[in-house]
Amino acid sequence: MSAPAMKPGAAQAQRAASMKLDAGKLYAIALNPWVVIGSLALGGATGLLWPALARHLGVVGDVYVDLLKMTTLPFMVSAVIFSLQRLFRDGGASRLMIRVVTVFVGASLLVALVSALVLIVMRPGSNLSSATMETFGAMVGSDATSSDTVMNLYGEDIQEKSLSLSEVLTSLIPTNIFAALANGDALKALVFALMFGLAVGRVPERISIGLSLSLETVYHACQKLMHWLSYPLPVILFCMSAAQLGKSGLEPLQAMMQFVLAFSIASVLLLALAVGIIWKRSSQSLGATLDALRSPFALALATRNSAACMPSMIECLVDRLGFARVRVELLVPLAISLLRVGPMVYYVCATLFIAQLYGHPLGLVDIATVLLASVLAGFASAGMTGLVIVSLVGMTCAYLGLPFEAAFILFLAVDPVCDMLRTLILVVGNTAAVSVICPRPLKL
Repeated sequence: MSAPAMKPGAAQAQRAASMKLDAGKLYAIALNPWVVIGSLALGGATGLLWPALARHLGVVGDVYVDLLKMTTLPFMVSAVIFSLQRLFRDGGASRLMIRVVTVFVGASLLVALVSALVLIVMRPGSNLSSATMETFGAMVGSDATSSDTVMNLYGEDIQEKSLSLSEVLTSLIPTNIFAALANGDALKALVFALMFGLAVGRVPERISIGLSLSLETVYHACQKLMHWLSYPLPVILFCMSAAQLGKSGLEPLQAMMQFVLAFSIASVLLLALAVGIIWKRSSQSLGATLDALRSPFALALATRNSAACMPSMIECLVDRLGFARVRVELLVPLAISLLRVGPMVYYVCATLFIAQLYGHPLGLVDIATVLLASVLAGFASAGMTGLVIVSLVGMTCAYLGLPFEAAFILFLAVDPVCDMLRTLILVVGNTAAVSVICPRPLKL
């Protein structure tokens, strides 16, 4: 006796579920750290063995980076405005506004200053071998897409144009937001989004509901595009690493090891500071505080996704350390969305490293520019991960006229390690920020 035929609706649902499961597996494979490392290694080997062929693969990476840039700007603007609008819609958030802003600004400046001090003291981009420096110079000089940012590593000194504070501030204010969007000026667009989001939050909800729905649609659509762009990531990394190493060889990777060491030291210092703040703000002993942080710490290392760590952060602060649930459940998602301390640390370290690498002299105004641009770029990284976060280093480098595009693949080569540290700083640092904003729990 034959089996009963499946209904058309049930068959479609089963096929849709199967396709969704297959897509989920493919996405997990594409972002697997071992697949990423393997793609980079295989591409690097191809570039070293067949350099002439590998150079032609560079166009694949160029197209992919352009697609990311196309998605980044609308995603950033919609995410920032939408997050600020949500903040004002909550009555408890309105009462906490001054404290939230104070802690967010203070934490951003603190992590940026600590990172800058570590890079200035260690100087990982200085005192490199002449062969490595010459190779970097050849990379930048042969990069057709960055002809306006070529810097001489050797030879006749070029008079550097110093930046004044007024020029820096003026360059951040968009006189025409549509022109800034058309030109892809992310920092100006971010300043507009921050100011516009604050203003929209004060508009009555019955008037702004249409804008809220539109922003949410743009936010989720861009997020979906970024999700789709992650599927071909192993192929893209293979092509980019093959093309880059086909041009430069292995020499530049020696410098990146020093960058990873400096970034690791800055991360450890900030993690220790964050743990100390949580310990002092809580009513627990140091041992109990460390035990409470074990779950979000391990989850951050395993997933490298700060959003996935939010439940464990809430559990840590509420159930283990005794902070008020009503405050913690509001502040943890807000901090994860806006207080992007992990990327901020990365942008400061990466920008100063590139400046040292190319012998760019840094005055006080230049360093202040790097700190401010890194904090703003950190806000701009809301909702972004991996490759997109690395690409935003170009925002901070642009203000000092530093070439970043040529070294992009080198930062990607060491990003699996940097990504874990960025997520750890983001999760533990935001846990500390929330503990400062919330009232101290009563000692039992």
